Amino acid sequence: MLEADGPIARALGDAYEPRPEQIGMATAVEKALADKSHLLVEAGTGVGKSFAYLIPAAMRCVEKGETVVIATNTISLQEQLVEKDVPLIQAALGLDSDDPNMPPALRPVLVKGRGNYVSIRRLKLASSRQSKLFADAAAKRSLHVIEDWAYDTTDGSLSTLPTLERPGVWDRVQSDSGNCMGRKCPHHSECFYQRARRTMEQANLLICNHALFFSDLALRARDSGFLPKYDHVILDEAHNVEDVAAEHFGLSLTEGRVTHLLSTLYHERTGKGYLGQLELIDGDIEPIDRAVRLVRAAERASRAFFEDLERLLDSDKAPGGRIRRPEIIDNPLTPAMNDLAVRLRALKDLARTDADRFELNAFQIRASEISDACEALIDQSAPGFCYWVEATGRDGARRRVRLACSPIEVSPLLKEHLFDADHSVVLTSATLATRTIDEDEPSERAETAFAHMMERLGCEGAQTLQLGSPFDYASQVEVFIDRSMPSPGWSPRQGVHGRDARATGGGDTFTRELTSRILDHLAATEGGAFVLFTSFSQLGKTADALRGPLAALDMPMFVQGQGGSRSQILEAFRATTNGVLLGAASFWQGVDVRGETLRNVIITRLPFDPPGRPLTEARLERIRDRGGDPFREDSLPRAVIRFKQGFGRLVRSHADRGRVVVLDPRVVTKGYGRKFLSAMPAGVEPRLLPEVEPELSAGTWDDADF
Repeated sequence: MLEADGPIARALGDAYEPRPEQIGMATAVEKALADKSHLLVEAGTGVGKSFAYLIPAAMRCVEKGETVVIATNTISLQEQLVEKDVPLIQAALGLDSDDPNMPPALRPVLVKGRGNYVSIRRLKLASSRQSKLFADAAAKRSLHVIEDWAYDTTDGSLSTLPTLERPGVWDRVQSDSGNCMGRKCPHHSECFYQRARRTMEQANLLICNHALFFSDLALRARDSGFLPKYDHVILDEAHNVEDVAAEHFGLSLTEGRVTHLLSTLYHERTGKGYLGQLELIDGDIEPIDRAVRLVRAAERASRAFFEDLERLLDSDKAPGGRIRRPEIIDNPLTPAMNDLAVRLRALKDLARTDADRFELNAFQIRASEISDACEALIDQSAPGFCYWVEATGRDGARRRVRLACSPIEVSPLLKEHLFDADHSVVLTSATLATRTIDEDEPSERAETAFAHMMERLGCEGAQTLQLGSPFDYASQVEVFIDRSMPSPGWSPRQGVHGRDARATGGGDTFTRELTSRILDHLAATEGGAFVLFTSFSQLGKTADALRGPLAALDMPMFVQGQGGSRSQILEAFRATTNGVLLGAASFWQGVDVRGETLRNVIITRLPFDPPGRPLTEARLERIRDRGGDPFREDSLPRAVIRFKQGFGRLVRSHADRGRVVVLDPRVVTKGYGRKFLSAMPAGVEPRLLPEVEPELSAGTWDDADF
């Protein structure tokens, strides 16, 4: 199917080229699905991973009558699979017809969470009560946008909904299991969610995102779940699996979540909200007044609770935000939300209409969920979990505070609920191994390159395969490592290494040194660069220092967190020929910019996780407690994999050319730096800068690993 004269080649025409790496991956995936075994595949950029797993998956669906789930981490890859790759495979292989003379049909579906769909019944209910439900004109305008869209939409999901002035209005009209009337609903036959559900149950190839898949897996651990039974799981972008799984097996609570529920029930200042328009069978308003009083009490309890959390964050009782003991603050929120849930349940029996009984049921469930989550987080009822509090931004004068917990090790949960279940699991990514495997290595040693990932995910014993990229990195990429750059922990009293600092504005001497090197490399390529950071603080300081010089060079600068969303600044960068994008976190991965637009990737610092981050700290402590070496076993492998992700931003096609610049000298001054060098693509020979050994001042390199 993938050979030069095969059906895929005929469908793509001159755009197709057979790749041995792709065929090798497809063969390995085919075997894993047939054996119902587990497989980890690292396949370099350009291999064509999606076709390599989609074709074996499609054949299991149509030839064996099995069901396959494919989960990706990014929306862009989901869209590529659903809109481009799967339809092409269906047409090329004749799998898009139910004609009995043709092969059985492949029935793909994009699976979305229930909250993505509009409820026609709830939309009409909100429309009829809008004057009592919504406090301002903007909310009503948002409702009218939803109404106009609902008449034209074919799938009723958020993906086609225009931007709303008041996004919270969606909560009033979305499909919700708690207030679903099922077959009693007058719109059941035309319900967008029910239609999607029926399609999903008839499908044999289910495509979803990691969040939905692991949300379902966490529910299955509690004997629930919403995905149908499946025979195989394929997780693309699998380097994200541990973090996504940890989040969905954990808990979190924010003041915004509580406030949104309470203000939806009753808004004190405006008198608007659900309870303000509720009618009871006997016309008595006293039960409603009691519920309103409980909403007010819950608001006071919530305010006190989150103010205590904010003070805790600033105290020495929770260094770095980590909460090491239960009941560290009082918990007035759980009893207040419990009382409210009981009252809402009582109102349900008194409501005049079925619609209100279902609405009250949903509100009662949400109040109970907040109560239970708060109690579990404060009591620290889950053993083996890390608990913490963090500030996630500001809401006016107040910080937005989040209380959360996650399993310290997700591997036991994944082993029990994913890898020990009766289905195969294929995990694939361009970055799963911690080094490039030599072609002559014996298989047992080659597997050690995947040891970190297998241990963290609980899939020890899985088959492994590393496939290089078809790209010629040796001719397409130049790598520069700046030995004269001071280490990140360097201080002014240690002297300047190699040359005088260039005054470019900005804060400390390290920022000036960093800015100086960045400008040198931007000048060499005339922009067209990603500059990758490991901290938003350093990103901000460097952006301030670069703003003037880049303006003088007529190089547009795009900064993550400033001037738009991640996707907006990425699209703006793509529209330039000499742009400079400063990014952290998510820009190290999942970003695809092809051609001349991106010809320079500057890595400002080796991407170690900050050791003071609560979950990272807990993982390192767990390794240390069992006698292991936290740095070698966890911190270093994670950093190497992230480094590979950053490196991989540059070359996305055979035509791409450019340079990768590493401005962290530890890659050559520390023994562990060899791990980063060995993770680079085969054939790439880094150039050390300066070309002549620099004359170092009396200062010394910083010895900190992080």
